[in-house]
Amino acid sequence: MTNLTTPKNRIQSIDVLRGIVMVIMALDHVRDFFYKANVQDPSTAATDPTNMATTNPALFFTRWITHFCAPTFLFLSGVSIWMMSRRKTKKELSLFLIKRGFWLVFVELFIIGLGWTFDPLYHVFILQVIWAIGISMILLGLLIWLPYTMILVIGLAIVFGHNLLDYPFINKDLKDGVISDFLYFGAFKQFPLSNNRLVFLVYAFLPWTAIMMLGYCFGKIYDPQVSYLRRRKILLFTGISLTVLFLILRVANSYGDPLPWGPQPRGPVFTFLSFFNVNKYPPSLQFICVTLGPALIVLALLEKWSNRFTAVMNIYGRVPMFYYIIHFYIIHLIAVIVFYASGYTSNDIITPGNPFLFRPPSFGVLLWGVYTIWIIVVVVLYPLCKKYNRYKSTHTHWWLSYI
Repeated sequence: MTNLTTPKNRIQSIDVLRGIVMVIMALDHVRDFFYKANVQDPSTAATDPTNMATTNPALFFTRWITHFCAPTFLFLSGVSIWMMSRRKTKKELSLFLIKRGFWLVFVELFIIGLGWTFDPLYHVFILQVIWAIGISMILLGLLIWLPYTMILVIGLAIVFGHNLLDYPFINKDLKDGVISDFLYFGAFKQFPLSNNRLVFLVYAFLPWTAIMMLGYCFGKIYDPQVSYLRRRKILLFTGISLTVLFLILRVANSYGDPLPWGPQPRGPVFTFLSFFNVNKYPPSLQFICVTLGPALIVLALLEKWSNRFTAVMNIYGRVPMFYYIIHFYIIHLIAVIVFYASGYTSNDIITPGNPFLFRPPSFGVLLWGVYTIWIIVVVVLYPLCKKYNRYKSTHTHWWLSYI
């Protein structure tokens, strides 16, 4: 989600794909803030979109489509880092990535976290995708001193082998440690800092780091000597291969995801949904295949595709950090407006056990309302992103490389 290329070196297809997944990502965050199940209709009384016992197809799709966002962010960040390596020495690139990584961790903790909670006292520090990108950059800043082939092998070994850690006979002596939780096992785990403060870990970083490493290695196809036709062929072949591999692994139902699929009591539609209900935290091999496979196919098709849609998505994709930070504050501000418009009072701002202010249990809208608010958020963001992109393109202030 970070902007790692200067305007003269930008690849439009990368920015367009990044912009597309960022727009989709906003849908998931709007759902987090606003979705309320219709408790009068048992078929829609769902709060967990991936719970086959309570979800519905529309809610499941609303969540599932956003699975493409995080792995695409990490992968494209790796591609951009490779492109940067063409104009920086290893020392310069290593220092840049380490500094940028620590900055992103700070942003996650103190800027994005505030956008999530609106809690100025920071009772909860949330570690999500920006944290994972930051840690991955720090590690890649160290790993780039290794030979290219070694980075590729390590990335492939982690992506294809990390699901071995899901087997009890392998992980029985590895789980329940702070380090192992942050590396792999600690999805949605709380780490108390004091009596009233805690760290909430969502993204254990090891598999995400591997995705960035593979993106870095894959960036080689964007070297000037690689023709568009060869690059397109590689992208299509890799994307189709990953998608086919997902289908093979999912049908086999034995390796690559800790959530096996199977016939569902609610009928064939939910059995179909179960087939695609793969694990994101941490991202399983099947999750990576079913998201990055189609993403690479789209990336191949986007390179020679130019119209009004790609122009709009390009704007979002050129200022990803700005978009990501601002969109949380816009969503949460809309939530505050809806909160008071719905008749809630200041007494309802804080919900015991819930770090998100202005989000009482009964607050929210039905799914169609979520989509309506999502469209409003995306539309509001466009002129802001366009203006910031113009400013960034015409100024050279040092801080612009960080936002």
